[in-house]
Amino acid sequence: MFEDADTDAERLTFNFSSTFKNNKFKPKITGLNDYRPVALTSVVMKSFERLVLAYLKNITGPLLDPLQFAYRANSSAFNTIIPTLLQTKLTQLSVPSSICQWITSFLTDRHQLVKLEKFKSNSRTTSTGAPQGCVLSPLLFSLYTNDCTSTDPSIKLLKFADDTTVIGLIQDGDESAYRQEIEQLAAWCSRNNLELNTLKRVEMIVDFRRNTPALPPLTIMNSTVPTVAAFRFLGTTISQDLKTTLSIST
Repeated sequence: MFEDADTDAERLTFNFSSTFKNNKFKPKITGLNDYRPVALTSVVMKSFERLVLAYLKNITGPLLDPLQFAYRANSSAFNTIIPTLLQTKLTQLSVPSSICQWITSFLTDRHQLVKLEKFKSNSRTTSTGAPQGCVLSPLLFSLYTNDCTSTDPSIKLLKFADDTTVIGLIQDGDESAYRQEIEQLAAWCSRNNLELNTLKRVEMIVDFRRNTPALPPLTIMNSTVPTVAAFRFLGTTISQDLKTTLSIST
């Protein structure tokens, strides 16, 4: 990693290998949503967060939804957390009130500003969301969405970070349970300050019968969901025929 190190009582100099100097990582900016605030808390704070993180995992681990498979280190969905709602959810997960109150205090009355080179904006106070870049934020979001589950055994609600997929088994042409689950998901999002992304909502129907009947379109919040023949799911392309051709080619 280092080419040489020159030290004495007054000076400490490291010369990095040219390999490290030439590596530049620049995020691709496509819109304003790509500019997300990242909280750089102190080392002491991060250490304390790790202690609380281990404690929370020990308490809530057995109660977590098994269909919540992962979370991202940074997600814009973190900004939607309502601390008072989170505190209620944590209480229901048997988290001690002292820890609940500490987390609520941690998430509320946070001061933030924007700095661009030598320019600084005015400081503003926010009491919504969990800071991106903090140790606790990914787990807090998972706990916040933990009660977003299916109530029907024929419906599976898969959560990967802030992406949600609903899988329904429809028998004898009865879609009532599937459509009701979609309505309940939309209602849950409204109650919990989360918004379904209209640009990512798609429906794919897998039906191997020779004569496939036409099904009425699915609507969410008065918006029709487009039907597709294939879609990307966690890096894999899934098609209606469930073959791997598209996934391999892409």
